[in-house]
Amino acid sequence: MKPTLLVLAAGMGSRYGALKQMDGVGPNNEAILDYSIYDAKRAGFGKIVFVIREDFADAFKKINNSERFGLPVEYVCQGLDCLPEGYTVPEGRVKPWGTGHAVLMAADVIKEPFAAINADDFYGKEAYEVVAKYLESCCGKTGEYSMVAYKLKNTLSDFGTVSRGVCTQDENHYLQTIVERTSIGKTEKGAAYNDEDGSHELDMETLVSMNFFGFTPDFLTHLKQGFKDFLDGQAKSNIKAEFYIPLMVNTLINSGKARLKVLSSEAVWFGVTYKEDKPAVVKNIQALIDKGVYPEKLW
Repeated sequence: MKPTLLVLAAGMGSRYGALKQMDGVGPNNEAILDYSIYDAKRAGFGKIVFVIREDFADAFKKINNSERFGLPVEYVCQGLDCLPEGYTVPEGRVKPWGTGHAVLMAADVIKEPFAAINADDFYGKEAYEVVAKYLESCCGKTGEYSMVAYKLKNTLSDFGTVSRGVCTQDENHYLQTIVERTSIGKTEKGAAYNDEDGSHELDMETLVSMNFFGFTPDFLTHLKQGFKDFLDGQAKSNIKAEFYIPLMVNTLINSGKARLKVLSSEAVWFGVTYKEDKPAVVKNIQALIDKGVYPEKLW
């Protein structure tokens, strides 16, 4: 059974200031998303599922479809009102529910092992290869998850702070903890994140998650209950709280219901958190084309 690629594309990119999922960075106006699909397809993924928003669904579907990619494509929408039966949007809530909620939107259309990625991150072809191989080896199993991790120093922006999942692993490369840090920036000493308790230094060699996870289908079942627990707890005390993927991963690891392999890869990450990041991304992609990693025209 070929794995599915779940692409989280519902965000507008508030810091970027545009719909960066469709912003051209390749020589023929290809978006980062195009390179992700291209890499996934040649790594052996058999289907693409996009999580998008209703307000740009038509425009997105015209560009990103099965005819273009040569793979089956499905779409699901994420919105504030996409809640379990019996729940309503709290008064004053405007912030999206987060990446865990985005993955949950695909629960009805994914029945096979799958990988989840951000639409606006370039992960590198090797990352798709190692995740696809691991997912295929887990066929029929439950609770066998995976993740491609990157060194913090290779994932920062020169133009502002970023959000990253800070990871620790054991001697067998299984994840111990993953903590979402939402305000990481460069400093004179390296990097640091800010929270309500102040500023905290981070080693530049620290492994971080860029939301490239591999899951068996049981993860979607766990998400359903986990999101309800989140709505009954943290979301009530903090109107801006988000249900991140790492929150559910940590819960399942700590309860012994799952384990997550941190996969090694030579893949290089880059992305466009801010508009000022775009020229470097364009340059990096052209360099990969010059090396023969990608054709001049993808589709």
